[in-house]
Amino acid sequence: MIITKLTLKNWRNFRKIEVPLGVRTYIIGANATGKSNLLDVFRFIRDISKPAGGGLQKAIEDRDGIKKLRCLQARTDNEVLIEFELSDEEGGPVVWTYSLGFKPEGKGAQRILISKEVVTHNGVVVLDRPDKFDRKDDARLTQTALEQINSNLDFRPVAEFFQEVTYLHLVPQLLKYADIVGRTLEGDPFGQGLLQRIAKTPAKTRDAKLRRIETALEIAVPQFKELKFELDKTTGQPHLMASYQHWRSNGAWQKEDQFSDGTLRLIGLLWMLQESTTLLLLEEPELSLNDSIVSHIPLMIERVLKRQRQINRQVLITTHSEALLENPINSRSIVLLEPGVEGTTARLASSEETLMMDAGLTPAEVMLPKARPKGIDQLGLF
Repeated sequence: MIITKLTLKNWRNFRKIEVPLGVRTYIIGANATGKSNLLDVFRFIRDISKPAGGGLQKAIEDRDGIKKLRCLQARTDNEVLIEFELSDEEGGPVVWTYSLGFKPEGKGAQRILISKEVVTHNGVVVLDRPDKFDRKDDARLTQTALEQINSNLDFRPVAEFFQEVTYLHLVPQLLKYADIVGRTLEGDPFGQGLLQRIAKTPAKTRDAKLRRIETALEIAVPQFKELKFELDKTTGQPHLMASYQHWRSNGAWQKEDQFSDGTLRLIGLLWMLQESTTLLLLEEPELSLNDSIVSHIPLMIERVLKRQRQINRQVLITTHSEALLENPINSRSIVLLEPGVEGTTARLASSEETLMMDAGLTPAEVMLPKARPKGIDQLGLF
């Protein structure tokens, strides 16, 4: 299952956008245009639908309340609206739609209430709220049907799909110095718990995945020789160990806290591509990596997923990288975010831009310049 269309109203940077999404979608834009906020929509729905510790109210609270979620350009309309269309495959018919609207109560305790929750399956409405029961007891509107097992039976596949959304923006320092940083954030968005995820994987599967990563590291990391998993005999803590070619016959072994930031980010990317089968959100995967490696990220994604027999797994990627976008990417896979006085808008390549890419120019040459801030050439004069 993949999300083929996203519609937002009054969500963070976006007063109103409607974006088609493919199996691979690259989201570009200048700083502060809302790339991270766009990915957070999917994390928000995941947080609502989690079977334990989730729900609408907690998802909003974790983001510091609806005032931080609602678009600043929203004037009299204070409803936040999120709508998804889902298909079984790219280009296929819409199988499911899920719409969620919510806004402040406007009186009393100022609760956040659902203004709309609608689900359709093959064009047939299976849920339409608020319903007569909600009108009799408006406390019901503080919870979505999505988060309730007894209420989402008719659209359980949608709830399960959203529950499995995975986000990765690995911060190497959190992995290297986990003992100092302490508690892993819920959902582990920054890869701090990567070693624990690897440790929980059955040994045979874990070793097979690490061997595949090892093959990539042999090419990408100078003098790299071998990668293995170990448990500390004293503390029981999991570790990754890497061997490098060395004047000693047995080489030199290093623990993950000695790995370069780029090596850790590449390991995290390759592991997450192999770990799950549902929507994967990658935020700026090019960070800390040499451009020659970055330019191969799209190909690595395709090859890993093909090997996993998950070529239709959806991956959404935010990026600033010219190297990543120098590949011949489908023009409909690029979403450009453009800021304006009425909030950020989102669009695909125009017909003219598509013709230029079809003629042989890369997205880095055609689309990325449009993501640069106006007047950026004057920055060096500051």
